[in-house]
Amino acid sequence: MPSKTIQELPTPALLLDLDRLDANLSWMADRARELGVSLRPHIKTHKCLEIAERQGALGAGGITVSTLYEARVFADHGFEDITWAFPVILNRIPDVVDLAGRVCLRVVVDSQEAVDALEGTKQPLHVLLKVDCGYHRAGVDPGGDEAVLVARAIADSSFLQLDGILSHSGHAYNVASAEAAADVGERERAVMVRFAERLRSTGIDVTTVSVGSTPAMRAVRELPGVTEARPGNYALFDYTQVALGSCTPAACAATVLSSVVSSPAGAKHCIVDAGALALSKDPGPGPPHHTTMGEIYRDYGAGELNPDARVVAVSQEHGRVNQALPVGTRVRILPNHSCLTVAQFDEMYAVRGAEVVDRWKVWRGRD
Repeated sequence: MPSKTIQELPTPALLLDLDRLDANLSWMADRARELGVSLRPHIKTHKCLEIAERQGALGAGGITVSTLYEARVFADHGFEDITWAFPVILNRIPDVVDLAGRVCLRVVVDSQEAVDALEGTKQPLHVLLKVDCGYHRAGVDPGGDEAVLVARAIADSSFLQLDGILSHSGHAYNVASAEAAADVGERERAVMVRFAERLRSTGIDVTTVSVGSTPAMRAVRELPGVTEARPGNYALFDYTQVALGSCTPAACAATVLSSVVSSPAGAKHCIVDAGALALSKDPGPGPPHHTTMGEIYRDYGAGELNPDARVVAVSQEHGRVNQALPVGTRVRILPNHSCLTVAQFDEMYAVRGAEVVDRWKVWRGRD
């Protein structure tokens, strides 16, 4: 693409800082090796082939996806080891069978109904059993009888292959410190290792013990008994991760470049062109943190946020900043949740310093 600077871009624009991205990817790759686990990054955060290729070059053992659309796109572009880390949608099983004929696709279940539906295809499929490690969103109760019965049904199937067990420590996002996130990670590890041992004691083979969330992986002290981790947000980070102590603003790689479009005389606010369809409506970290819909950098190069100016409200295309700034001013906004922000854009501008070096597609389809 023709050489451009950030100041020449139309707004709102999604910016990806390549230096920060590469540092984040390298850190987590080293972290996984230090903890003795395979890294299977969750690409729902960036939905970007170029970033996933960088993760693979650093040793990632396959990828994790949230949707079958993501699985199919990445399979079409050469990714052959994919975990769809979402309870299998029964009406999408024909699509599962089709894709599983092309690549190694692992699907996730937490019910007998899902196992029966997969068994009914009479096709060889790789299956992971979802375990509730304390987040209480989805997954079998590792202390209940149903968990063993579902695992046994997969293990005894003529067609299904039980690859192991999988959890997500999403409750690490509800803590107030990195130390507390480490405790969540340890509890997740303990729950999963105990459950794996319980299954093995009944003769059920468990080869994969897969855990994951970025806050837990950044902070957890050790992971004995775990074989795989699936963090995703670490590639980009965001303001929520800053508030959790997972990173500093200087590590956040995804920002939204926005312009002031209205600044009424005498008012103590202004309006920017980054609303909900650029930043999302994720409210970010709760108390004791201040209310924000997106933080504004005072000095991006130094990684310093403006302590007095932030986006405080959004409508569809408007963002309200709690400070009067001249019309035409450009601001660089750190979103609360980079995963949702990236999903608002068709592409991201890859930048180094002030130079735009490339444009990368965001694969955000839903079919």
